Amino acid sequence: MLLSFIIGSVLGIIRYSKIRYVSKIVGVIIDVIRNLPLLLIIFFVYFGLPAFGFKPDTIPAAILAMTVFESMMIAEIIRSGIMAVDIGQMEASRSMGMTYIQAMWHVVLPQAYKKMIPAMVSQFISLIKDTSLATIIVVPELMQHGQVVYGQNPNYIIPVFVMMALMYFVVCYALSLLSKYIDHKMA
Repeated sequence: MLLSFIIGSVLGIIRYSKIRYVSKIVGVIIDVIRNLPLLLIIFFVYFGLPAFGFKPDTIPAAILAMTVFESMMIAEIIRSGIMAVDIGQMEASRSMGMTYIQAMWHVVLPQAYKKMIPAMVSQFISLIKDTSLATIIVVPELMQHGQVVYGQNPNYIIPVFVMMALMYFVVCYALSLLSKYIDHKMA
């Protein structure tokens, strides 16, 4: 998640930037990847990259696919968060002698990050739930462990599904509460 946040932040700022061609190219890449299903990206990384001479193991393939996908989602959240900050903030900072980067780093981004928290947490919650897609390429995660348990005794299928649902709920709900807490503290 941290790597996705870093890559997404850089791409979001580049997409927002006034460097026309670079911004457009990054925008196209972001739009293409954001509009593909995560499962397709997982398949491409795991089954497609070997055609280019790179054969990742299952766990690195799942991490790479999810990092690429999540980075693009975060880039768009970053871009929209920056756009939500009044343009006058940047203009005032620039008129006070700040460079574009200083104004972005010290004035615009702190305000933008406050506005992005709910969308960012929601995206990370989606990522946690999407990890179940990694079972397609046999990455051992919660869903696969559940399948092993109820595969050994089909009578436990409902309790196993309920337990898995509770585990996902606890993690995702805790993140939601954290989001509300941070949002309340920053307000």
